[in-house]
Amino acid sequence: MTRIKTSAWALALAAAAPLAQSQTGPDPLLARNLAATCANCHGTAGVAKGEMKSLAGRKEDELLKLLADYRSGAQPATIMHQIVKGYTEDQLKLVVKHFAALPAAKP
Repeated sequence: MTRIKTSAWALALAAAAPLAQSQTGPDPLLARNLAATCANCHGTAGVAKGEMKSLAGRKEDELLKLLADYRSGAQPATIMHQIVKGYTEDQLKLVVKHFAALPAAKP
């Protein structure tokens, strides 16, 4: 009997854990973690090498427009049109805000 009550209690705690986490607010590192996938092409901290465009320090509205154009197909791309479709609008806003806050690439 005690074992059943303990198991039920443990199950209730496990079910409540995600609720407790969501009440503490969004993950402060989520934007950085989402933006990390961009480093493969756009460089660490959004500063690209070679011919790829840097993202660091660019205006949020400019980046959001560009991402929307990739998503719609208005902006030609080899892979960006597929990558951008893997993110929600809220996630893209977080990524854009992250890059806009970083220091721009030095010319």
